[in-house]
Amino acid sequence: MNVSIVGSGYVGTTVAACLADAGHEVVNIDIDESVVETINAGDAPIHEDGLGERIERTAGDGLRATTDYDAVVETDLTLLCLPTPSRDDGSIDLSVMEAGAEALGEALAAKDGRHAVVTKSTVVPGTTDGTIGPTVAASSGKTVGEDLGLGMNPEFLRMSTAVSDFLNPDKIVFGTEQAWVRDLLDELYEPVVDAPVVNTGLREAEMIKYANNAMLASKVSLVNELGNVCKELGVDAYDVFDAVGMDDRISAQFLRSGLGWGGSCFPKDVDAVRAVAREQGYEPELLNAVVAVNDLQPRRMVDLLADHVDPDGARVAVLGVAFKPGTDDVRGSRAMDLVGHLRDRGADVVAYDPVAMDNARETYPDVTYADSAADALADADAAMVATDWPEFDDLDYSGMTRKVVVDGRRIDVDKDELDVYEGLTW
Repeated sequence: MNVSIVGSGYVGTTVAACLADAGHEVVNIDIDESVVETINAGDAPIHEDGLGERIERTAGDGLRATTDYDAVVETDLTLLCLPTPSRDDGSIDLSVMEAGAEALGEALAAKDGRHAVVTKSTVVPGTTDGTIGPTVAASSGKTVGEDLGLGMNPEFLRMSTAVSDFLNPDKIVFGTEQAWVRDLLDELYEPVVDAPVVNTGLREAEMIKYANNAMLASKVSLVNELGNVCKELGVDAYDVFDAVGMDDRISAQFLRSGLGWGGSCFPKDVDAVRAVAREQGYEPELLNAVVAVNDLQPRRMVDLLADHVDPDGARVAVLGVAFKPGTDDVRGSRAMDLVGHLRDRGADVVAYDPVAMDNARETYPDVTYADSAADALADADAAMVATDWPEFDDLDYSGMTRKVVVDGRRIDVDKDELDVYEGLTW
């Protein structure tokens, strides 16, 4: 197929590279000239396992990038992979999506025949048929349901495993009211993945992504709430949940208690569900509690530190600033929240992360960033483990002024070599 993808962020770039690697002709459209140049040069514009080699393999041979929307005219189907950030009230900001849809429509005005526009960005129910479709139709002169098809194909990609997630999904969701759009989506995915297909309506497909992430975020917050109780009772939450996870009604996934969830999806998506519920006059109390528990964890971690070291004036090493290992993304990172709480308490923070420090500097430019974990620990009064990078297992803490470690991620530590070891929920 000839496929156009609007947006070259984590989702758009990953999807484009994987589709091109499967044999489709893919054009990636983005307004950022540096991103376009990077892709065309065969390099990945983001840090993601397995992505670089796919772009290197397909650039110029199945995959190309451009800033010109007119490229969509030669394609059968367009995937919209544009950002939908949160407003202050938690609702999603559709301004980028609307601008992209308008530009897409203007380009499609020159195309004869029908074209399918499929939303892949995470949007609240009613967005594709209530905003995206009418915007494209108005600027293209096409008619929804006739020569303009609409679909929703939500993404379920995790940072650091996005390529693997795209190629090995638990499910693929196709939301559309038009059979010919569904046929195009079937053709798109047939050579790429083998997974159960959920055929549903547009709005149901939009809600599935939110429900998915809200369920997972709720599970983590419940585990952390129970983990906090375990800590107060002198119980190891990890021993508890090793047993709980053996119940197949619950499963062992997402049962690692600790510093909490973050990233670009969970915070934004849970907030969007809360906001849209309030717009309908419903207060989502359980989801409010899910967020409250998650926001509590970094503060609890600093309180645990204060039981042993006064943060005010202390040199505190923060190990990890990415929201999870395997990515350089610090959006919604509990580690970054931890840095903020330490600074509020007067701590002299020195941070280290294998790949995410450049992004962290944009938020905290005046924090000291070390070249290695050993450099971060040197002369530190305490260490806080915020991201469970494998290289943080079995570190040498001998260079610390006092070997106090507060662990938010359950890394491997020889506790006998430390003066104090505190696990967040164990």
